[in-house]
Amino acid sequence: MSLRYGLYFAILALSKRLEVSNKTDSHIDKVTSVSHSELDDFMGFLEYVEDLDNPHIRPRIVRTRRNPLESLDDLDFFKRYRISREIFLFILHKIDESLEYESDRNCSICPAVQLMVALRFYATGSHLIAVGDIHGIHNSTVSRIVKKVSHAIVGLRRQFIKFPSTVEEIRTCQRQFYSIAQFPFVIGTIDCTHVKIQSPGGVDAELFRNRKGYFSVNVQTVSDAQTRVLNVVARWPGSTHDSAIFTNSTIHHQFESGLYRNSCLLGDSGYPIKQYLLTPYLNPRTVAEENYNTSQIKTRNTVERQYGIMKRRFPALAYGLRIKLDTTIDVIISCCILHNICIQFRENVPSDQDQHMQNVIEEGQINYNTDDPTDGRGIDRRALIDL
Repeated sequence: MSLRYGLYFAILALSKRLEVSNKTDSHIDKVTSVSHSELDDFMGFLEYVEDLDNPHIRPRIVRTRRNPLESLDDLDFFKRYRISREIFLFILHKIDESLEYESDRNCSICPAVQLMVALRFYATGSHLIAVGDIHGIHNSTVSRIVKKVSHAIVGLRRQFIKFPSTVEEIRTCQRQFYSIAQFPFVIGTIDCTHVKIQSPGGVDAELFRNRKGYFSVNVQTVSDAQTRVLNVVARWPGSTHDSAIFTNSTIHHQFESGLYRNSCLLGDSGYPIKQYLLTPYLNPRTVAEENYNTSQIKTRNTVERQYGIMKRRFPALAYGLRIKLDTTIDVIISCCILHNICIQFRENVPSDQDQHMQNVIEEGQINYNTDDPTDGRGIDRRALIDL
């Protein structure tokens, strides 16, 4: 209380000085402006002192920040962040400038710790406060870091998510797919997976509720023979059908315009049959059709394995994301980019698999198979194959 009274009398003295300065004829504007500034500073400091006496306002806590990069060995680092130290340093080098702060004011967090915080969130999908406790960071800071790091990684999209474009790249991709089950001319397998999210709120919230009853983002990807992500679309609500996402995608326009001649995609029965998009027979009648289905399904399995690998490496995609929708989309694309980088470095897939994880991964797959004979798919497919 004595400090408060002291400040009170200091303000009175400052006000007296202001009155005296206003009586002078010279330099009146300069002195008055300085005096007002000093008065504002005193008033702000007085409010701070009053807040200290308020039991409902917690004092600022300075946490001890830890840098696991220095304390963990290679095995423990891989278990906790789902990538090796080598890949971590590679990614850090790519996005280091995007994560740097202009100054060290307020004990700014270094780029390495920022990247580890984001990776820990991808690796667990747990609450932000739990991720922050590990690194000695407040949960609101963790939220900002996840958004910032994810946005920085998305900036690498053009470098690591690319569809084959040159003749040599297309032929190499076709040869790799042919070696799986002798299915010719395939340059990609396409499917969608659901990533669980919290309700986005608003009038359009129910658009994100999928057929299994939970809120999600329906993510379309195209996989190559090594389960690398060649194309990703992660902006459609969970109620959107797989075929609608493909119809409105850039990859659909490219195939329709004839950019990838003598090449095709493989999809499941949820997609319409096209000359460049082949799906399995719903009711095979001959041995040839059964052989076709066997080869098609075995080759198409690459995109299914892609989802399994990504969701085991980054369980946040399997368990769900409890963050804002814009950040959710960046996190999904970031995980696709990191997945491709891991394949480039021939990184091992985390082996801590269990039945619960498998069930959660399967929960993200929604099949649209139908036995309706009026959809015309069987007739069109046989006509295309006869050609």
